[in-house]
Amino acid sequence: MLNSQIIRILKSGGVGVMPTDTLYGLVGKASSKKAVERIYKIKGRDPKKPFIILISSINDLKKFRISNYVILHNSIIKKKLWPGKVSIVISGIAFRLPKKKSLIKILKQTGPLVAPSANPQGLRPAENIKQATKYFGDKVDFYLSGGTLKGKPSTLISINKKGEIKVLRGILKK
Repeated sequence: MLNSQIIRILKSGGVGVMPTDTLYGLVGKASSKKAVERIYKIKGRDPKKPFIILISSINDLKKFRISNYVILHNSIIKKKLWPGKVSIVISGIAFRLPKKKSLIKILKQTGPLVAPSANPQGLRPAENIKQATKYFGDKVDFYLSGGTLKGKPSTLISINKKGEIKVLRGILKK
């Protein structure tokens, strides 16, 4: 499937499975209530458990009206947290700026995407499209293969209003 088709599907509120910089993600436009609700249903995930949102630049955080944007921006730049495999919890939502150029290209055209791992809740994340297809079948609008991905979920951190970092999951490399 061509990127132009995928972008059109995502912009219209569709959902699909594609490689992220860590694992395969079940993706949909973050600003589409329809897409977000559909992903919760497909995954069988507790709606109180938020998704990670992939962004194309630090400036995308402004779209979410982050109150301590300047402190966050300075902390992220100073610590060289992004781009990369670090998700930052801000106001209860986790954001990640991926390093993968092909993914950034898509994000610049679609806007921020929710991207939880491609698996039903309680099962291991799909490592390839064949496994993702077994999980989701025709419940999604597209599958984009990126080969076999056996990565780990992103490191999850929070940054408080003073710019102090707390690791919530994984290891933060200095």
